[in-house]
Amino acid sequence: MNAYTPEEVTTAFIQVAGLFAVLAIGFAITRLRSLRVARCAAWLLVVVGVVVFERMTSGQPPGFRMLMMINMTLFGMKAVVAVESRAARKTELSLVVWFGFAGLWFGMRPTLFARVPRAARDGASELLWLGAKRFFLGVVFVLVARLAWVASAGYVPDVGRRILATAILLPGMSLMLHFGLLNMLAGLWRLVGADCKSLFRAPLLSRSLGEFWGQRWNLAFSEMTSLAVFRPLRGRIGNRAATTAAFLFSGLLHELAISVPVNAGFGLPMLYFVLHGVAMSMEQRWRRAAKPIDAIAWRGRLWTMAWILIPLPMLFHWPFLNGCVWPLIGMEIH
Repeated sequence: MNAYTPEEVTTAFIQVAGLFAVLAIGFAITRLRSLRVARCAAWLLVVVGVVVFERMTSGQPPGFRMLMMINMTLFGMKAVVAVESRAARKTELSLVVWFGFAGLWFGMRPTLFARVPRAARDGASELLWLGAKRFFLGVVFVLVARLAWVASAGYVPDVGRRILATAILLPGMSLMLHFGLLNMLAGLWRLVGADCKSLFRAPLLSRSLGEFWGQRWNLAFSEMTSLAVFRPLRGRIGNRAATTAAFLFSGLLHELAISVPVNAGFGLPMLYFVLHGVAMSMEQRWRRAAKPIDAIAWRGRLWTMAWILIPLPMLFHWPFLNGCVWPLIGMEIH
């Protein structure tokens, strides 16, 4: 876990305080009357914040650096989507609710928090229970990954041990975070009236990449790219070019979260999303020709999982695994 332990407590404290400052600045930006000025200020906050935090955390371990970069980008993009939401629906959040939406929720739809607090919504307890079960299952996976790594020493080649442990560890981490903690967080927000729902909805049932990215996997990300990139651009450059821009933007954000913390593997996450953009264009072409890939369920699911899993080493490349993932179970290469 040394990858997640900051070198100096004082420096780490300053960096965490910087994240709170980003939230406060983001709120101020959402109150600017001029939409043009607010848009420019929000994007400037993202760009400047990323550069500043990249420099501030340059001497920190990769895991801690990753968390700081992810949170900086997330908090900055909250200002961007809030400005776009206000432009579309005139939604404004109070200061307290803003800090809840921007700092304590991963989704990107400010309208869900417009009337919070209010009466609790149905489904809160179900989400809390579902999240708790999946979190516990994820912990089991992580422990099994650690056991597989340790128990196979001397019996399985090192590369095989890493592949086996990683194949168990990554789903375990996803169960803990994506399907565990985020569901519990959605349940807690429903208790105070926010219409938050699961952000990861049975992705294994996806019959196309369009369904996977748009309806099932990380809806916070699809909400963000839709509000911040696709919708503002589609009227100017068309749907196809706006979709391409959204995928390139997704690749860029994953570079910041994956390659930048370890200072290696640059370009590989971007390539992963470029390939998915090409594959989705193929899906759209087949649909226009009345031959959609999802017309046959098993074929669509096989197609989707192949595109997700086969190029996955591009997204989670070796330096990132070694710097941020493997340390969680003590298998990093020193």
